[in-house]
Amino acid sequence: MEVADVLMWEGLSAPLRRPVMVLALTGWFDAAGVATAAIEHLIQHNAAEVVASIDSDPFYDFTQIRPEIRLDEDDERVIEWPTNEIIALRFPEFSRDIVVMSGVEPHIRWHTFVRCVVAAYSRLGCEAIVTVGASADTVPHTRTPFVVGSTVDPQLARTLGLSRPSYQGITGVVGVMQTEFEREELPAISLRVGVPHYLGNAEHPQASAALLRQLEHVLGVPTRHGELEEEMERWRSLHDDAVSEDDRALRYVQMLELEFDRRAEELIPSGDDLAAEFQKFLDDNRPD
Repeated sequence: MEVADVLMWEGLSAPLRRPVMVLALTGWFDAAGVATAAIEHLIQHNAAEVVASIDSDPFYDFTQIRPEIRLDEDDERVIEWPTNEIIALRFPEFSRDIVVMSGVEPHIRWHTFVRCVVAAYSRLGCEAIVTVGASADTVPHTRTPFVVGSTVDPQLARTLGLSRPSYQGITGVVGVMQTEFEREELPAISLRVGVPHYLGNAEHPQASAALLRQLEHVLGVPTRHGELEEEMERWRSLHDDAVSEDDRALRYVQMLELEFDRRAEELIPSGDDLAAEFQKFLDDNRPD
Protein backbone atom coordinates (compact mmCIF):
# COMPACT_ATOMS: atom_id res chain seq x y z
CA MET A 1 0.00 0.00 0.00
CA GLU A 2 1.35 3.39 -1.01
CA VAL A 3 1.16 6.54 1.09
CA ALA A 4 -0.54 8.36 -1.80
CA ASP A 5 -3.44 5.89 -1.54
CA VAL A 6 -4.31 6.76 2.07
CA LEU A 7 -2.96 10.28 2.75
CA MET A 8 -5.57 12.68 1.41
CA TRP A 9 -4.63 16.33 0.94
CA GLU A 10 -7.01 19.24 1.37
CA GLY A 11 -4.42 21.94 0.62
CA LEU A 12 -3.26 25.06 2.44
CA SER A 13 -4.95 28.44 2.21
CA ALA A 14 -1.55 30.12 2.73
CA PRO A 15 2.02 28.98 3.46
CA LEU A 16 2.91 28.11 7.04
CA ARG A 17 5.64 29.98 8.91
CA ARG A 18 8.36 27.73 10.31
CA PRO A 19 5.89 25.07 11.48
CA VAL A 20 6.55 22.43 14.11
CA MET A 21 4.39 19.29 14.13
CA VAL A 22 2.78 18.23 17.43
CA LEU A 23 1.24 14.77 17.62
CA ALA A 24 -0.73 12.67 20.11
CA LEU A 25 -2.46 9.34 19.58
CA THR A 26 -4.92 7.49 21.78
CA GLY A 27 -3.78 4.11 23.01
CA TRP A 28 -0.54 2.90 24.57
CA PHE A 29 0.97 6.36 25.08
CA ASP A 30 -2.15 8.22 26.22
CA ALA A 31 -3.12 7.24 29.75
CA ALA A 32 -6.59 8.57 30.69
CA GLY A 33 -6.72 10.37 27.32
CA VAL A 34 -4.53 13.13 28.76
CA ALA A 35 -2.30 13.77 25.71
CA THR A 36 -5.05 13.76 23.09
CA ALA A 37 -7.18 15.97 25.37
CA ALA A 38 -4.34 18.52 25.40
CA ILE A 39 -4.15 18.61 21.60
CA GLU A 40 -7.95 18.78 21.26
CA HIS A 41 -7.86 21.80 23.60
CA LEU A 42 -5.41 23.48 21.22
CA ILE A 43 -7.60 22.73 18.21
CA GLN A 44 -10.81 23.93 19.86
CA HIS A 45 -9.32 27.26 20.97
CA ASN A 46 -7.66 28.28 17.71
CA ALA A 47 -8.65 28.79 14.09
CA ALA A 48 -8.04 25.29 12.74
CA GLU A 49 -7.51 24.43 9.07
CA VAL A 50 -7.64 20.75 8.08
CA VAL A 51 -4.85 20.28 5.54
CA ALA A 52 -4.81 16.47 5.24
CA SER A 53 -6.26 13.29 6.67
CA ILE A 54 -5.28 9.63 6.80
CA ASP A 55 -7.93 7.22 5.53
CA SER A 56 -9.07 5.08 8.45
CA ASP A 57 -10.20 2.00 6.53
CA PRO A 58 -6.81 0.25 6.03
CA PHE A 59 -5.57 0.78 9.61
CA TYR A 60 -8.31 -0.31 12.02
CA ASP A 61 -10.17 -3.38 13.21
CA PHE A 62 -13.63 -1.88 13.50
CA THR A 63 -14.72 -4.59 15.94
CA GLN A 64 -12.29 -2.96 18.42
CA ILE A 65 -12.96 0.69 17.60
CA ARG A 66 -16.45 0.83 16.21
CA PRO A 67 -17.76 3.68 14.06
CA GLU A 68 -20.71 5.64 15.42
CA ILE A 69 -24.01 6.57 13.80
CA ARG A 70 -25.61 9.94 14.47
CA LEU A 71 -28.31 12.13 12.98
CA ASP A 72 -27.19 15.39 11.37
CA GLU A 73 -29.13 18.69 11.31
CA ASP A 74 -31.33 17.35 8.49
CA ASP A 75 -32.08 14.12 10.39
CA GLU A 76 -29.93 12.18 7.94
CA ARG A 77 -27.96 9.24 9.30
CA VAL A 78 -24.20 9.85 9.28
CA ILE A 79 -21.45 7.39 10.14
CA GLU A 80 -18.46 8.79 12.02
CA TRP A 81 -15.25 6.80 11.58
CA PRO A 82 -12.03 7.05 13.61
CA THR A 83 -10.26 10.14 12.28
CA ASN A 84 -6.65 11.16 11.90
CA GLU A 85 -6.74 14.73 10.63
CA ILE A 86 -3.65 16.86 10.17
CA ILE A 87 -4.53 20.41 11.15
CA ALA A 88 -2.72 23.73 10.76
CA LEU A 89 -2.95 26.29 13.56
CA ARG A 90 -1.70 29.78 12.72
CA PHE A 91 -0.25 32.26 15.20
CA PRO A 92 0.39 35.46 13.20
CA GLU A 93 1.54 37.42 16.26
CA PHE A 94 4.20 34.84 17.13
CA SER A 95 7.26 33.42 15.43
CA ARG A 96 5.80 30.19 14.10
CA ASP A 97 2.72 28.17 13.22
CA ILE A 98 2.13 24.60 14.31
CA VAL A 99 0.71 21.49 12.68
CA VAL A 100 -1.20 19.20 15.03
CA MET A 101 -2.56 15.70 14.82
CA SER A 102 -4.74 14.21 17.54
CA GLY A 103 -5.59 10.75 16.30
CA VAL A 104 -6.18 7.11 17.07
CA GLU A 105 -3.37 4.57 17.30
CA PRO A 106 -3.82 2.16 14.36
CA HIS A 107 -4.24 -1.58 14.82
CA ILE A 108 -2.40 -2.69 11.67
CA ARG A 109 -0.08 -1.42 8.92
CA TRP A 110 1.99 0.68 11.31
CA HIS A 111 4.80 1.20 8.79
CA THR A 112 2.41 2.75 6.27
CA PHE A 113 0.78 4.90 8.95
CA VAL A 114 4.17 6.22 10.08
CA ARG A 115 5.18 6.97 6.48
CA CYS A 116 2.00 9.05 6.14
CA VAL A 117 3.04 11.17 9.13
CA VAL A 118 6.57 11.60 7.75
CA ALA A 119 5.17 12.54 4.32
CA ALA A 120 2.91 15.20 5.88
CA TYR A 121 5.83 16.52 7.93
CA SER A 122 7.98 16.92 4.82
CA ARG A 123 5.31 18.35 2.52
CA LEU A 124 4.30 21.00 5.08
CA GLY A 125 7.91 22.06 5.63
CA CYS A 126 7.98 21.27 9.35
CA GLU A 127 11.22 21.99 11.21
CA ALA A 128 10.73 19.46 14.02
CA ILE A 129 8.17 17.14 15.54
CA VAL A 130 7.03 16.93 19.16
CA THR A 131 5.12 13.86 20.31
CA VAL A 132 3.14 14.26 23.51
CA GLY A 133 2.05 11.38 25.69
CA ALA A 134 0.94 10.33 29.14
CA SER A 135 1.66 7.26 31.22
CA ALA A 136 0.52 5.92 34.59
CA ASP A 137 3.03 6.94 37.24
CA THR A 138 3.56 7.15 41.00
CA VAL A 139 2.57 10.82 41.20
CA PRO A 140 0.00 12.29 43.62
CA HIS A 141 -3.09 13.97 42.20
CA THR A 142 -2.47 16.86 44.63
CA ARG A 143 0.60 18.09 42.73
CA THR A 144 1.18 19.44 39.23
CA PRO A 145 2.83 16.47 37.49
CA PHE A 146 6.27 16.64 35.92
CA VAL A 147 6.64 16.72 32.14
CA VAL A 148 9.67 14.69 31.06
CA GLY A 149 11.40 15.25 27.74
CA SER A 150 13.54 12.86 25.73
CA THR A 151 14.92 12.56 22.21
CA VAL A 152 16.75 9.99 20.11
CA ASP A 153 18.61 12.82 18.34
CA PRO A 154 22.07 13.05 19.99
CA GLN A 155 22.52 16.74 19.05
CA LEU A 156 19.12 17.66 20.47
CA ALA A 157 19.84 15.63 23.60
CA ARG A 158 23.09 17.52 24.19
CA THR A 159 21.66 20.94 23.30
CA LEU A 160 18.50 20.68 25.40
CA GLY A 161 19.90 18.57 28.23
CA LEU A 162 17.35 15.84 27.51
CA SER A 163 17.77 12.14 28.08
CA ARG A 164 17.89 9.58 25.30
CA PRO A 165 15.21 6.87 25.63
CA SER A 166 16.50 3.81 27.46
CA TYR A 167 13.22 1.87 27.62
CA GLN A 168 13.22 -1.66 26.24
CA GLY A 169 10.03 -3.66 25.81
CA ILE A 170 6.70 -3.56 24.03
CA THR A 171 5.80 -0.21 22.53
CA GLY A 172 3.10 1.73 20.75
CA VAL A 173 3.08 3.32 17.33
CA VAL A 174 4.62 6.50 18.79
CA GLY A 175 7.69 4.46 19.72
CA VAL A 176 7.87 3.19 16.14
CA MET A 177 7.55 6.77 14.91
CA GLN A 178 10.46 7.94 17.06
CA THR A 179 12.66 5.23 15.53
CA GLU A 180 11.58 6.23 12.02
CA PHE A 181 12.24 9.92 12.75
CA GLU A 182 15.74 8.98 13.84
CA ARG A 183 16.30 6.98 10.64
CA GLU A 184 15.06 9.91 8.54
CA GLU A 185 17.19 12.33 10.63
CA LEU A 186 14.16 14.43 11.57
CA PRO A 187 14.52 16.48 14.79
CA ALA A 188 12.05 14.96 17.24
CA ILE A 189 11.25 15.44 20.92
CA SER A 190 9.00 13.31 23.09
CA LEU A 191 7.17 14.97 26.00
CA ARG A 192 5.52 12.70 28.54
CA VAL A 193 3.49 13.53 31.63
CA GLY A 194 2.75 11.25 34.55
CA VAL A 195 -0.83 10.43 35.54
CA PRO A 196 -1.67 9.09 39.03
CA HIS A 197 -1.89 5.33 38.56
CA TYR A 198 -4.35 4.85 41.42
CA LEU A 199 -7.03 6.90 39.66
CA GLY A 200 -7.50 4.37 36.87
CA ASN A 201 -8.86 5.99 33.71
CA ALA A 202 -10.44 8.99 35.47
CA GLU A 203 -9.88 12.25 33.63
CA HIS A 204 -6.93 14.31 34.76
CA PRO A 205 -7.05 17.80 33.17
CA GLN A 206 -4.21 18.94 35.44
CA ALA A 207 -1.87 16.64 33.48
CA SER A 208 -3.21 17.94 30.15
CA ALA A 209 -2.58 21.50 31.36
CA ALA A 210 0.99 20.55 32.34
CA LEU A 211 1.63 19.28 28.80
CA LEU A 212 0.16 22.43 27.27
CA ARG A 213 2.22 24.64 29.57
CA GLN A 214 5.41 22.88 28.49
CA LEU A 215 4.45 23.10 24.82
CA GLU A 216 3.88 26.83 25.25
CA HIS A 217 7.37 27.23 26.72
CA VAL A 218 9.06 25.13 24.05
CA LEU A 219 7.21 26.34 20.94
CA GLY A 220 6.66 29.95 21.90
CA VAL A 221 2.94 29.95 21.01
CA PRO A 222 -0.02 30.37 23.40
CA THR A 223 -1.86 27.19 24.43
CA ARG A 224 -4.49 28.78 26.72
CA HIS A 225 -3.84 26.11 29.33
CA GLY A 226 -5.25 28.43 32.00
CA GLU A 227 -8.72 27.86 30.59
CA LEU A 228 -8.61 24.33 31.99
CA GLU A 229 -8.61 25.70 35.54
CA GLU A 230 -12.32 25.10 36.15
CA GLU A 231 -12.10 21.49 34.95
CA MET A 232 -8.95 20.99 37.03
CA GLU A 233 -10.71 22.13 40.20
CA ARG A 234 -13.76 19.97 39.50
CA TRP A 235 -11.73 16.82 38.95
CA ARG A 236 -9.41 17.59 41.87
CA SER A 237 -12.46 17.64 44.13
CA LEU A 238 -13.67 14.32 42.71
CA HIS A 239 -10.23 12.77 43.19
CA ASP A 240 -10.04 14.10 46.77
CA ASP A 241 -13.42 12.59 47.58
CA ALA A 242 -12.45 9.20 46.15
CA VAL A 243 -9.19 9.05 48.12
CA SER A 244 -10.71 10.30 51.41
CA GLU A 245 -13.03 7.30 51.52
CA ASP A 246 -10.09 4.92 52.07
CA ASP A 247 -7.57 5.49 54.90
CA ARG A 248 -4.94 3.35 53.18
CA ALA A 249 -5.31 5.32 49.96
CA LEU A 250 -5.02 8.57 51.90
CA ARG A 251 -1.77 7.44 53.57
CA TYR A 252 -0.45 6.26 50.22
CA VAL A 253 -1.08 9.67 48.62
CA GLN A 254 0.69 11.37 51.54
CA MET A 255 3.72 9.13 50.95
CA LEU A 256 3.68 10.02 47.24
CA GLU A 257 3.55 13.72 48.12
CA LEU A 258 6.72 13.45 50.20
CA GLU A 259 8.57 11.65 47.43
CA PHE A 260 7.27 14.06 44.78
CA ASP A 261 8.42 17.09 46.75
CA ARG A 262 11.87 15.54 47.14
CA ARG A 263 12.15 14.92 43.40
CA ALA A 264 10.97 18.47 42.66
CA GLU A 265 14.27 19.74 44.02
CA GLU A 266 16.12 17.89 41.26
CA LEU A 267 14.28 19.37 38.28
CA ILE A 268 15.63 19.30 34.72
CA PRO A 269 16.33 22.75 33.14
CA SER A 270 13.43 25.17 33.44
CA GLY A 271 10.84 25.54 30.69
CA ASP A 272 12.29 28.92 29.70
CA ASP A 273 15.79 27.46 29.34
CA LEU A 274 14.46 24.54 27.32
CA ALA A 275 12.48 26.85 25.03
CA ALA A 276 15.46 29.13 24.36
CA GLU A 277 17.72 26.20 23.51
CA PHE A 278 15.09 24.63 21.26
CA GLN A 279 14.62 27.84 19.30
CA LYS A 280 18.41 28.16 18.95
CA PHE A 281 18.64 24.58 17.71
CA LEU A 282 16.00 25.20 15.04
CA ASP A 283 17.67 28.47 13.98
CA ASP A 284 21.08 26.82 13.71
CA ASN A 285 19.72 23.94 11.61
CA ARG A 286 17.67 25.90 9.07
CA PRO A 287 18.75 25.23 5.47
CA ASP A 288 19.11 28.99 4.82
